[in-house]
Amino acid sequence: MQINDTVPYFLNHYQPTISFLRNYYENYPETFKSYFPLHCKDTKERLQQSLDKYPHAFQTITEVHALIPSIIKETAEHYRTRYMIDYPGTIHLLVGGFGSNSYTHRQIIPDISFALERLLPNRQSLRVIVAHEFGHATQNILSDQAGMKWEKKEWTNPLIWLNQEGAATHFSRQIAPELPRSIYFTYSTEGDDDWLEFAIASEQVIKRAFASDYDNETTAFLLREWFSVNGGTHFGYSRLGYFLGDRFFQQQIERFGEKEAIIAWRKPSFLDDVSKWIRQGSFTSLT
Repeated sequence: MQINDTVPYFLNHYQPTISFLRNYYENYPETFKSYFPLHCKDTKERLQQSLDKYPHAFQTITEVHALIPSIIKETAEHYRTRYMIDYPGTIHLLVGGFGSNSYTHRQIIPDISFALERLLPNRQSLRVIVAHEFGHATQNILSDQAGMKWEKKEWTNPLIWLNQEGAATHFSRQIAPELPRSIYFTYSTEGDDDWLEFAIASEQVIKRAFASDYDNETTAFLLREWFSVNGGTHFGYSRLGYFLGDRFFQQQIERFGEKEAIIAWRKPSFLDDVSKWIRQGSFTSLT
């Protein structure tokens, strides 16, 4: 595992100009080649908005930067001990334009990026979000070892996203255990209980709404409504796809055991199985 830490350059050379930001991005092309096409708009207006926000974010960036390297190393060791894998990729630490807070890259064995201006300087929150992103990579690594036919994987299918987010949420509970239940979905220790209480109480309604959107809406709509912090038009709560994904994955564990649930998406019938699940009424208990 390699950590590509771009944050000292940002903090030590910072100037409130767009030309500084352009130079920063150009110095770390491998870090930013995925960030702007997929996770943040690369426009003059967006860059200027970021420059206006940075003075209020420097303390957060500095505090997160002091915490996250050791958490990354601890998390990698926990995965090695529990799942017998060594993460071979690169971890990118960056200061972005207030887009995504963290993400795995679109690779079979993905790099992972953390945008520090969007993270909380809280050890519990950081432990969970780092474990979640490592969970995505771990599912890919174990699936690759099990013979996944990657060329046949429908990456843009929202049913695949449900499984991926469910698996990563499960992994985060295993690697960073015994924290408040809602933190595994929202990565914040404050004001999250309402989100989880609503989801548990309304799970059948939420499930039917997802199934209806899957049948009738575009992939872009499902991504925003169910998996983005900018969604939530149906119920007033965003990212409820993570809750549904967790419910699905826990049921898979009950049916097959953890190891098989992790790699079950390699099966040709997997999408049919998820499609059937979103149209029926059974949920497993949240663990």
